[in-house]
Amino acid sequence: MNRKSMGRALRRFRPISVLLAGLLLAAFLLVDLCVPAPVRAQSGAAAPSEQRKTSTPYTGDLSIFDSPGRDERLQINRVMDMLGIAPGKKVADIGAGSGWFTVRAARRVGGSGTVYAVDINPKAIEYIDQRAKKEQLQNIKTILSTPDDPHLPPDSIDAVLLLKAYHEVAHPIVLLRNLRASLKPGARVGIIDRNGNGENHGVSKDVVVREAAQAG
Repeated sequence: MNRKSMGRALRRFRPISVLLAGLLLAAFLLVDLCVPAPVRAQSGAAAPSEQRKTSTPYTGDLSIFDSPGRDERLQINRVMDMLGIAPGKKVADIGAGSGWFTVRAARRVGGSGTVYAVDINPKAIEYIDQRAKKEQLQNIKTILSTPDDPHLPPDSIDAVLLLKAYHEVAHPIVLLRNLRASLKPGARVGIIDRNGNGENHGVSKDVVVREAAQAG
């Protein structure tokens, strides 16, 4: 199927846009996917495709994520534009780490918006709470999540970003299914990662697109 035919086919559905950026390729891919009615993933054995290799979640010094020049390297303002992050929006930063993206999104959505900083690491949650207080950002809410569920409020999120964290998700399809229940119609999900094989702190864009499609 060529791009024109694919575009016509996809326009028949109400889409959710998935933003994918391969950092080594320095490219962005915007994909429209059909989204059925949101449902919570059921517990049970993971699908075979979910058994791909993953990297061990980072638990080290969180301050390393605030390296000089990272805004420019990741083109984070362009990313927020593509995700539609604007005043009043509700945003989720999954795998928030040091809160590097969280605070940038919080400044953009303003007092009428909310940014949920989601992480499975209690130390990251504590770090972000302290950071939000220090930077006087009262629109940040932290969530200590579980590996397969971000525990976000249902039908509430306008935009999501997983910044260099997707390769650490052991059961990505389950996570994305649970995430889907939190999304408003037309919400956008962004995944930024380096190109890799899963266990080398990276993942290929084809794998992400396939898993997102399997998650619905």
